[in-house]
Amino acid sequence: MNMDDALHTFIEEARELLQQMEQALLGIDEAGGDADTINAMFRAAHTIKGSSGIFGLDYIVSFTHVAENVLDRVRDGKLAMNGELVALFLETCDHIGRLIDHLASESGEPGADIRAHSSALIERLNIHLGIVPDATKALSNSAIREYTQDGTQDNAHDNGGVGSDNWHISLRFGTDVLRYGMDPIACLRYLETMGTLENIVTLAESVPALTCIDPEACYLGFEISFKSDADKAAIEGAFDFVRESSRIRILPPHSRIAEYLDFIRDLPGEDMLLGDILVRCGTLTSAELEAALRAQGVDAHGRAAQPIGQVLVQQSMVQPKVVEAALEKQKQIKEHKVAESNFIRVDARRLDELINLVGELIITGAGANLAAQRLNDGDLLETTATMGRLVEEVRDSALNLRMVQIGATFNRFQRVVHDMSKDLGKDIRLHISGEETDLDKTVVEKIGDPLMHLVRNSMDHGIESAEVRIAAGKPAHGTVRLNAYHDSGAIVIEVSDDGGGLKKERILAKAIERGLVAADANLSDKDIFNLIFEPGFSTADKVSNLSGRGVGMDVVRRNIQALRGTVELDSKEGEGTVVRIHLPLTLAIIDGFLVGVGEASYVLPLDMVVECIELRRRRTAEEDEDFQEEDEDHIDDDTQYDDMLDGEASHYLNLRGEVLPFLRLREVLDVQGAPSERQSVVVVQFGGRKAGLVVDHLAGETQTVIKPLGQVFNKLKGVGGFTIMGNGAVALIIDVPGLMHRFTSPEQMAMAA
Repeated sequence: MNMDDALHTFIEEARELLQQMEQALLGIDEAGGDADTINAMFRAAHTIKGSSGIFGLDYIVSFTHVAENVLDRVRDGKLAMNGELVALFLETCDHIGRLIDHLASESGEPGADIRAHSSALIERLNIHLGIVPDATKALSNSAIREYTQDGTQDNAHDNGGVGSDNWHISLRFGTDVLRYGMDPIACLRYLETMGTLENIVTLAESVPALTCIDPEACYLGFEISFKSDADKAAIEGAFDFVRESSRIRILPPHSRIAEYLDFIRDLPGEDMLLGDILVRCGTLTSAELEAALRAQGVDAHGRAAQPIGQVLVQQSMVQPKVVEAALEKQKQIKEHKVAESNFIRVDARRLDELINLVGELIITGAGANLAAQRLNDGDLLETTATMGRLVEEVRDSALNLRMVQIGATFNRFQRVVHDMSKDLGKDIRLHISGEETDLDKTVVEKIGDPLMHLVRNSMDHGIESAEVRIAAGKPAHGTVRLNAYHDSGAIVIEVSDDGGGLKKERILAKAIERGLVAADANLSDKDIFNLIFEPGFSTADKVSNLSGRGVGMDVVRRNIQALRGTVELDSKEGEGTVVRIHLPLTLAIIDGFLVGVGEASYVLPLDMVVECIELRRRRTAEEDEDFQEEDEDHIDDDTQYDDMLDGEASHYLNLRGEVLPFLRLREVLDVQGAPSERQSVVVVQFGGRKAGLVVDHLAGETQTVIKPLGQVFNKLKGVGGFTIMGNGAVALIIDVPGLMHRFTSPEQMAMAA
């Protein structure tokens, strides 16, 4: 379906409003709701309905109208927002979402299944309006487009309206009405086709003395109490043929005054004149507005002699409180426009294209810098340095455009926890923290499925039943927590629960049974827990609709690794489980630290680099004898011989009294050739742990454009991608989190301790 920009914007805004409604409903279900929350839900529904009406989407308008009426009764305190009604409105939000999805993907009216679901939900909503299903009548399009809201109550005197639920019509017919062939009584008969004339008072103050009566003149006047569901424009239409020569004032019932005020407050943020606002909400007709503009007049400078609102009040066309509401709406629109002018919607594909162009600019800039160094031209070096600084600022600005807060992703799980807790028969609550943490939009979009698996597993396997929890001295309700924070240039997302935790013996027994580990293997607790990420691994006694088939946790790890991230798990039996995900802030461009091993170049993420120290070669016997004779105080603590601790597969340094494990990149990546005489150790940190990587030489900081490896190399251990250097050469990007796993074996942990 080809949609114009306005319709596309409506779809996006409707989805945002539905998400806000859902969050409000979940908040009410957990902690109860206040007036502001209910009003926010009502405004969201009203905005969706009003915007749908602009596009002629009657199937959305008619459904949302009924939901809005129920919310209106909740606002007035006539209906309590209990658990049953919350569940019904969650279904209502889901269905409106399906209607919006239908609009986005197809054209025309929705299919029979969607219409049937709409009817079923309308019947359930109407029950809360006091309408039994058999008596439910379809809303006509004309009634829908009036946007009326039945049942609104307010104080008549406070609103400046009529103190009853009837319209009040004040008529003073012109004296020439009869001469023009018009019958005033016919107007009253026409009114009866739209409602009931509850009371009529005939006015005789205009009747002259009998000797002065003109038999062709009309002296009639009426004060009428009129009961009708029609709007003001329709009522005014009954007097179309006598309007020019008569004085007609139509005052709405007090319930309509409250409607007008609500409608004005919920109008979309469009620039409108005061008269247009009043006409649009129905409190003023076009004919009345024209008459008021004529009465307004102009001054000597050609400007309006008095404000139109003042004229309308003086002429008794509009109540003062309605005019005040319209003026306040105008002020809000102007203030909103000023704030809104600071934001624009940008297609994500355009941002991706911008990031790609910035990446190419970085590579080209690096090439220009190398050329300047070869030429050793001072002016050129200064120019390239300035350009490099500007490119770095452009890079940071471009990346910030793609940063979004992870809170929107976290909040979607409120509904998941709400629904699943009912399906499982458990009282489970979700606690969210760190929702303001920023993350690349691409990463946010791809992390949703792994988080879904983890949350579902916590609820199904982690949280115990209320009886078991109470017996263990825990609260009857379980808690699942989602937390996010920054750490060493990465983002950490934690999914934790206060459930029963993992049973190590059971996991190990299952792994031995399946042949994943040897029966005599000596594994650490972390190694045992990480076995649940193996394909098909499950310790569930039975398969449920939610889990137990051994499918999911291996997918979680695979999806996270595809984002250049890692996942680890900690658990204490009887206390709960924490799954910790480490992800890069962005997948596109990073600051790197360039190192060399042999003829090859490698890049380490700069945020993970702590320091660099020299690694001296092992001393010979003669050197060792000489060393013993010298004063050992001259040795720099930052430079240590490779003889503190060693083993066949790993090495350790004494870094200022701290045991630092290290790996030689030459051995890890199987680089051929002899190492350099002087090697360096780059100390890196990730997940609260430090380690060293031995390299041949250090080249310094560099801006790095990350490019993914092809399918053939995407499972290469220790490498997270590649980049193109300024000279056109390719440098591999080291996967520091992946290498950290080499330091977690039981033997190494024991030695480090």
